[in-house]
Amino acid sequence: MVKILTNQPSSPSSRLTFWVGLAGMGIGVAVGFGAGVNPFYVGLVLGALSAVVYFFTKFEQAVMGLLILRSSLDIFTTSLVPGAFKQIPAAFGIGLEALVLLYVIVLLLTGKRVRTDGFWWFFAGWVALQGLWLILLVLGGLGFGASFLPNSLREWIRLSSFPMVYLLVMQLKGKIHPEKVISLLFFSLISPLAIALIQIFLPSVIPPLVAGDSLSEGVRINGTFGHPNSFAVYLLLFIGLTCWKLTYSTRRLPWFVLLGLLVFVFSTTRTMIALVMLCVFVIVMIAPKLSITNLIGGILLFAIVIGLFASTDFGQQRLASIANTPLLNPDIDASRAILLSQTDYNSFNWRIAQWTTLLQAWREYPILGYGLGLSIFLVPNSLLPHNDYVRVLVEGGVVGLVTLLVFFVAQIVRLVQLLRHTPGNSTQYQLCLIVLAVFLSTPIGMLSENIWVCTAFYFYYWTVFAVCGWNWEENYEL
Repeated sequence: MVKILTNQPSSPSSRLTFWVGLAGMGIGVAVGFGAGVNPFYVGLVLGALSAVVYFFTKFEQAVMGLLILRSSLDIFTTSLVPGAFKQIPAAFGIGLEALVLLYVIVLLLTGKRVRTDGFWWFFAGWVALQGLWLILLVLGGLGFGASFLPNSLREWIRLSSFPMVYLLVMQLKGKIHPEKVISLLFFSLISPLAIALIQIFLPSVIPPLVAGDSLSEGVRINGTFGHPNSFAVYLLLFIGLTCWKLTYSTRRLPWFVLLGLLVFVFSTTRTMIALVMLCVFVIVMIAPKLSITNLIGGILLFAIVIGLFASTDFGQQRLASIANTPLLNPDIDASRAILLSQTDYNSFNWRIAQWTTLLQAWREYPILGYGLGLSIFLVPNSLLPHNDYVRVLVEGGVVGLVTLLVFFVAQIVRLVQLLRHTPGNSTQYQLCLIVLAVFLSTPIGMLSENIWVCTAFYFYYWTVFAVCGWNWEENYEL
């Protein structure tokens, strides 16, 4: 008797087997070729293969491990390590993007669901829009020419890693409880805080590193970050998350201890704009439920940070330096501030000089600017503007600045939408409020700092932002 075979739709598992087999063939060819050229390439391919296998077999653990690891990587950009290792953070970002793309492709090929939300599509579209400046650079429509494409492409790839992180975290939805995701992120504090404490109490072992700031060398703490300012912004986020934990945790003492440690280390960064950001954060946090207790707590937190900040001669010097700027001294105008910046080492006067030079260059190409990541080529010192609005205006013109402001508005709309549709006494509501407070502080920080380049901070910010939009009422295994 002959069995008649009919065409049946292939199952997801059979399609996955096919693609795994095809990938295996490709890897075999690559390994064979690498063995004939250089054995190092064999190890590289096999190492990458092991990472991919672990990523797919232990997805939740791999994702959280990668997120936790990111806070420890910026130290490779400092002078502590040889030049060959300075590209590790960039390589990490590119590798993470490749893993996310590969994972999404496999989900699509096997007929499984790729989890997204409406904001992610807007986010991805916004980053894609920034890619137009790459095309304009090649076509000669910007202030710089096609020879600067590698620099702009590097910046665009960095920006594209943010929606990739958001998309990766979205794939954890339904697999890990949102509160557990946030709790696991606290492990990212271990390395930065450990290095920071060594820098504070044993500076001869690991000295603080502050690139381009000779006056504060050995005084400002940066942990595993490339600059104290980046470290301060990262700590501000986790100060917020620790406050969130305190709102519902039954064991508050460990979180009070952690909050005290974070506030102490935060003050050692000696970042003046971070003080303003903290003030904005506190105001946003206590405004919805203003009470005597919340008001006293907010004032106490801010007073402690100010006290610790001014507890050293250097901290007092930085606070006093504001009096010799146009901010507080009516006898000093912008022109005099620029002249003084050459001799008084006042960081704010230096910023005015930097902004003036960049804005003069911007007037030559006001609509579309010079190109992503290219503002450093317009100043003799090759430093970033220390004002993200000036930077975006110079690099993207008026059009680029408008897109950035629209992106800011979209974040506010999303967070307010979540707050309106979440019970006011829930942990999800409190987390959304924390993220909104952190977000509203960052545009203030961007007035005089390079917040936009704080890549590690944004890895964690977008992780928490994505988790805020989950359905916290689903059944999870805690």
